[in-house]
Amino acid sequence: MLYPQLTSSRNLISLSGIWNFKADYKEEGYVNQWYLKGLKEYDLMPVPASYNDIAVDAALRDFVGDVWYERKVVIPKQWETENVMIRVGSASHHSKIWVNGVLVKEYTGGFLPFESTINEAIQFGEENHIVIGVNNELTWQTLPPGEAYYVEDADGNRKKKLKQQHDFFNYSGIHRPVYLYTTPRTYMEDITVQTDYEGDQGIISYQVVMNQPDEESREAVTVKIEVYDEENQLVGAAAGEKGSLQIDRVTLWQPQNAYLYKFVAKLVSKEHTLDEYSLNIGIRKVQIENGQFLINGEPFYFKGFGKHEDMDVKGKGLDDAMNIRDFNLLKWIHANSFRTSHYPYAEEVLDLADRYGIVVIDEVPAVGMLGQAVPAIGELDGVFTDEKINDETLKEHIRLTREMIARDKNHPSVVMWSLANEASVMEPRAEAYFKELAEAARKMDDRPLLNVNLMLIEPGKCKVSKYFDVIGLNLYFGWYSERGDIDAGKRRLKQWLQECHEAEKKPILLSEYGVDTIAGLHKEPAIMFSEEFQVQFLKAYHEVFDQLPFVIGEHVWNFADFMTGQDLVRIDGNKKGVFTRQRQPKMAAHYLRERWGSITNTHSK
Repeated sequence: MLYPQLTSSRNLISLSGIWNFKADYKEEGYVNQWYLKGLKEYDLMPVPASYNDIAVDAALRDFVGDVWYERKVVIPKQWETENVMIRVGSASHHSKIWVNGVLVKEYTGGFLPFESTINEAIQFGEENHIVIGVNNELTWQTLPPGEAYYVEDADGNRKKKLKQQHDFFNYSGIHRPVYLYTTPRTYMEDITVQTDYEGDQGIISYQVVMNQPDEESREAVTVKIEVYDEENQLVGAAAGEKGSLQIDRVTLWQPQNAYLYKFVAKLVSKEHTLDEYSLNIGIRKVQIENGQFLINGEPFYFKGFGKHEDMDVKGKGLDDAMNIRDFNLLKWIHANSFRTSHYPYAEEVLDLADRYGIVVIDEVPAVGMLGQAVPAIGELDGVFTDEKINDETLKEHIRLTREMIARDKNHPSVVMWSLANEASVMEPRAEAYFKELAEAARKMDDRPLLNVNLMLIEPGKCKVSKYFDVIGLNLYFGWYSERGDIDAGKRRLKQWLQECHEAEKKPILLSEYGVDTIAGLHKEPAIMFSEEFQVQFLKAYHEVFDQLPFVIGEHVWNFADFMTGQDLVRIDGNKKGVFTRQRQPKMAAHYLRERWGSITNTHSK
C-alpha cells in the first residue's frame, strides 16, 4: 500500500483537524443509525489523537466500546474522472467507514493503515458525510490480545471493561492521519524496491504492480524508472514493470550517516504520463554471518531503545513536533537504533528514521501472548490452546505481518522484522505456531527475523528460537528478581546470557533492560526508583555485555516514560524511561550519552 502523495497525477486532501465525536455509552449508535443520521449532542475531537486524555473525564479515559467520528467535506467536481480513496493511517482497534451512509470499509488492527475506493458512495462537487466508527475491544484472536467483559456499577448499570495482556495504556481512537486522495484509472498500486551493491556500484531491483481497467490498455502502458541523487542529478534509468539498474560511484545508506536516492516511477502511454510516484530509497545490505549482524559488510552493534508512541494529552496520536524532538534526542545521546515496541509505528516515523540514519527493528503488534499481564513474575499459564491463541490467531498474526512488511519494505532504516514480544514460547503448541509464522514471513521478505523472550523463559526452554535469526531477551535481574541487589542481578545476568547462547548458538540482542526511576529522586547510597540506582543498574549490565561477543546490541527499556493502566507496580505509568514523558533527561541519559559516544557502530569486544 503506497502512502498518499500529491504528484502530477494524484490529488490529496488531508482530513486531519477537528471532527465531531461521540462515545457510545448506551450502545445505541448502531440501533439509531448514527452512521446514516449523524451525531447529536456531540463533542469535538482532534484527529489524529487518542481520545482518552483530551477531555477531563475518567469515564471517557477508561471507556471500552464504540466511539464515533463525523466530518463533512466537499469533494471537488474535477475528481469525478479519477479513483477516489479514503485512507486511515491507523485506528485502534476495529474500524468501519461510512460515506453518505454507505459502508465502504471494515478493518481490524490498531496500528496499520486501511483504505477503500469510495467513488460509488460520494457526490462530486457537493458536501459528503463521513463517519468512522472505532471500537477498542480486544479478543484472543486480535493482536494484541485481550478480553472484554461487563461489570455492574454502583447504580446497577452494565459497564464494559477490558482485560488487557500488554503493559501499556490501551489508547484508542484515530491515531494517524486521514486522507482523501485520487489516482488515475490506470495507476501504480504497489512498488517494491530492493538494493545491493558490488564495489562502488549500487544495484536497485524493483517491481511495479499496476491496477488497470483491461488487458488492452495494459499493452499500451510502459513503466519508466528514474533515479536521482541528493543533488537531483539523474544517475540511473530503466523500463519495464520489473527489472534492475545500476548506480555508479554509489553512496551507501549508513547508520547515522543516511544518503537517500529519489526513485521515480511513471506509467507512460504514447509519451503521456498517466501516473507518477516517487520513493526515497537507501542503498544498503543487511546480513548475518559468523554470529554478527552486518550492515554493508561491517558488524553493527545496536545502541538504543525500545520506544512507544506515547505523549501527554495526545496519547498515541501522530505528532510531528514530538517525533522530531525524539530523533534529536536519539542523535544527542548517540543512539543508532530502536525497536518499534510493540507495534508498527507511523510511516512518518520511518521516513524520519530513513533521513536521520537510525536503524529500526519493525515489530508486529504481537505483545501479551502469555498467561498473565506483565510485569510477568512467577508461573505462566498456558495460552496456546483451542480457546485462546489458536489457528484463527495465527491467521491474524500472519495477515498483520504481511501488511506490516508490505507497508514498510522499502524503508532502508528497517533492517529486521520482530514477530513477537514476550510470548509464552515454552509451551509445546507454540512451536508449530511460530514455525508457520516464520516460514510465512520469510516468503514475504528476506530481512532477518527476531523473536523477543521475557525473563521467565529459561535458557534452552524456548521452543521457537530455532526458527529465528536473532534472539531478543528482555531481562530485569536486579529489578523484578533480586530486587535492589544489582550485584546479584549482574551475576545471574551473565550466567543467563551464557547459557542462552550455548543453547541457541545465535546472536543475542538485549531488547529490554532497565528500572523504574522517578525523576528528581536522589539517594546515596542508591535505592530502587532513584536516579542513582538507574545509572548503577545500567553500568552493571554493560559490564556484562562488554565481556560477551555474542551480544550484538543493547536496547534500554525505555526511551521515555509512558502511560500504562492503573496498577500497584505503576506510578502514573511506567517510569523506566531514560527521558521523562516530556522528553527531559534523567541522570541515566547523560551516562548513556557518554557510553554510546565512545562506542562505534562496529563496536567489537
